[in-house]
Amino acid sequence: MPIKSISLEALESKVDNIYEAIVVLSKRAQQINEEIKIEFNQRLEIVQSKLMSEDSDEPETMETVTNPEQVVIAREFEKRPKPTQVAIKELLDSKLDYKYKSESNS
Repeated sequence: MPIKSISLEALESKVDNIYEAIVVLSKRAQQINEEIKIEFNQRLEIVQSKLMSEDSDEPETMETVTNPEQVVIAREFEKRPKPTQVAIKELLDSKLDYKYKSESNS
């Protein structure tokens, strides 16, 4: 995967300074990563519950079996854009809003 350069002027035009941009992008990327993790685990639970219901009649073995559905799900998530890429795109497209915590909210 090639590294794509980002114009610092473009980032600074969306926030007050580059340090603020980095903090905003970092926090948004963490949020996106958590959303992806939750979706991934939910999809794996569905597949695992199917396997458990199918295997309940068979005797229990200690072998590790790779389920093709799990591999397909994993590959699908690997192809998605990285959380940092999504966060940068959201900021540059002005789809990302942020605000500072006020003293009364903390």
